[in-house]
Amino acid sequence: MLLRRALASAVLAECVLLSAIAWAGDVRWVEVRSPRFSVITDAGEKRGREVALRFEQMRAVFGKLLVKAKVSQTVPLQIVAFRNTKEMRQFAPLWHGKPTEVAGLFQGGSDRSYIMLDLSVFDPYAVVFHEYAHQLLNANLGFGTPLWFDEGFAEYFSSIEIDGKNANVGKPVEHAAFLRDTKRMKVADLFQVQHDSGTYNESGDHRSLFYAESWLVVHYLFDTNAAPKLGQYLELRDQGRPLEEAFSQAFGLTPAAFDKALSGYIDRNRYVYYKMPLPEVPDSSAYTMAPLSDPQAKAVTADIHLHSPDYRERALREFEEVLHLDPDNVTALSGVGYSYLQRQDYAKASEFFRRAAQHDAKDARIHYYAGLLVQREGPAAGNDPEKMQEMKRELETAVALDPDFADAYNLLAIARMTLDDRAGAIAAGTRALQLDPRNSSYALNLAQMLTLAQKWDEAIALLKTLSRSSDPTVAERAQSQVQQVENLKQYAAQGAELKASGGVMMVRQGATVDLNQSAGGEDGPPGAPQLPPAGPVRYLKGKLTAVECSGPGAVLTVAAAGQNWKLLVRDREHLVLIGADKLSCDWTNQKVAVNLRDTGPHEGQIISLEVQ
Repeated sequence: MLLRRALASAVLAECVLLSAIAWAGDVRWVEVRSPRFSVITDAGEKRGREVALRFEQMRAVFGKLLVKAKVSQTVPLQIVAFRNTKEMRQFAPLWHGKPTEVAGLFQGGSDRSYIMLDLSVFDPYAVVFHEYAHQLLNANLGFGTPLWFDEGFAEYFSSIEIDGKNANVGKPVEHAAFLRDTKRMKVADLFQVQHDSGTYNESGDHRSLFYAESWLVVHYLFDTNAAPKLGQYLELRDQGRPLEEAFSQAFGLTPAAFDKALSGYIDRNRYVYYKMPLPEVPDSSAYTMAPLSDPQAKAVTADIHLHSPDYRERALREFEEVLHLDPDNVTALSGVGYSYLQRQDYAKASEFFRRAAQHDAKDARIHYYAGLLVQREGPAAGNDPEKMQEMKRELETAVALDPDFADAYNLLAIARMTLDDRAGAIAAGTRALQLDPRNSSYALNLAQMLTLAQKWDEAIALLKTLSRSSDPTVAERAQSQVQQVENLKQYAAQGAELKASGGVMMVRQGATVDLNQSAGGEDGPPGAPQLPPAGPVRYLKGKLTAVECSGPGAVLTVAAAGQNWKLLVRDREHLVLIGADKLSCDWTNQKVAVNLRDTGPHEGQIISLEVQ
């Protein structure tokens, strides 16, 4: 009787497993590859070729709009086109536990980004092309472009229509009607909106107005051929000129006169809408096509879930289902490894990455994950030369296989710096930033490497560029580090002994000071700068359970990822804090999101804290 029940349970479990992936086998999944894109779809080969062609065309239009000969794309991008809304809903973000209604979705990541489309709706492209425009802007423009331009250009770009051999550019969208019936912001106020502004973050009329008016200004600049004047305006602002003075000098109008010009532009309702001849792209008939098996298709959709905070737990189960049917599936093996890496189960992560590499040693992501695994193991790995050499080898293999893999270069720079290869670290860090010029983590890492190599002027120049970021948290941190590096430069000029080791700068001026531990006082020279720990920024989301205040600092206990983290705040008064005016020593049971740098196993130094 017991044996019969056990057999029945096993059969039932097998049926549940097979039904879970049956949706992938109802139709034929195919992968269409164009020169720059991969499209996976269950809507048929013809639709797959259409989607790939549309992305090739929009990428070329972007290059023509910004007069850029080479359009960079530094994060591998996978496009998945679903045949109907029911399938798309399995990947939509959750709101109160239910999928939101979306026709298109962009999901970013450092190792891979996904674009998902519902091909059963009339126009699934507008939403994803807005986010795709941001990805292209991030990969092709440096720091300094204001938030209104980024969002306005993304809206402008997303409204472009492809018509035969032409792109219809400048189509009036719903923003035009909205602006006719709404009191606008003054352009001087629009130009000062930043990432932490309520206007940008709070849903409602203010946020809608920000997007609409940003689109309007970008449309007007392109319409009147005044877009090049934006560069002059930004240069003047970088020089410290007041907004009104820089605006008048660059655009030849005061902000108030520009407001009147925009009002007339809206009232006339004659937005320039023109046809741009499409830049030449390879014809879709030349694209390659290959069928996908059910496990291959399921592995891709599981990987999408792995990259979504709402579905990560589900992803691991889906990968395991794939491996039940296909034990050698490389996507599933590396996906399971990455899942365990996120859970900080390094032994299991290593096992699955090793198995994946045995089946496909030429997959750049597998070598990237292997290098990331060493880096995530914390300071113990950093103190083991053999481990760091292993990390270096894996990441050098990753960038050799994929020369545009920005995050692999960034991690390679960290590995080389830990091994005291300063020139190699700076070369890799520079390449990472060239590939992804708006990535503030890459820029801060490179600035620190330049500082440790005593390349003061280069570090200061980079930090000053970073201080122009429209993200105030990034800008404030960069401005603070400019002063720190200038102080170090001054100490060096005065003959102080400087020594760099393990990501720490030591200053001897009567005493040796570890700048990660002390800033001035009895232990060192007055005003000695304080550098953050080396390494990339880690993001944690969890619950703040305790705050222990001591002097100007504090130690926060945060429960996250199944562990209790001890996180140091050196100066409560100058902590970058979002969602509250001041850090309270009495906080408990508070949901938080933290950016930090590791200083030990489940220990770190806080960069910024968001109270949720």
